[in-house]
Amino acid sequence: MKYWLVKSEPFKYSWDQFVSEGKTFWDGVRNYGARNNLKAMKKGDHVLFYHSNEGLAIVGIAEVVKEAYQDPTTIDPAWVAVDLKPIRALPKPVTLAQIKEESSLQDMDLVRLSRLSVGTVKEKEYKKVLTMGGLK
Repeated sequence: MKYWLVKSEPFKYSWDQFVSEGKTFWDGVRNYGARNNLKAMKKGDHVLFYHSNEGLAIVGIAEVVKEAYQDPTTIDPAWVAVDLKPIRALPKPVTLAQIKEESSLQDMDLVRLSRLSVGTVKEKEYKKVLTMGGLK
């Protein structure tokens, strides 16, 4: 299993909306690095859900339920989407400020590549975020 992080502005698509829908396709990515990360996702991988711009926090965990396919919002075959379903909210959101203060998380894509909308997460980073968020 691999781990990932996706960003969403909560006023456009929030964790609560995601939970309410029960599943979504992650589309609209127009950055090659982020696109390559979507292409690398496999069914069963876990994904941290990050609220960007407002909140600036990891708020939940999702799972990849369908691997990369043609993004339905464009006819350009260069772009892909994946399907995600929510697993659970973090009991305590993990803020960007907390992540930046944690020495073991300084190499996270979220910190190093702050403009990347779909990033990789190492297993040790994933586990640390879950612990910080109130999960064991």
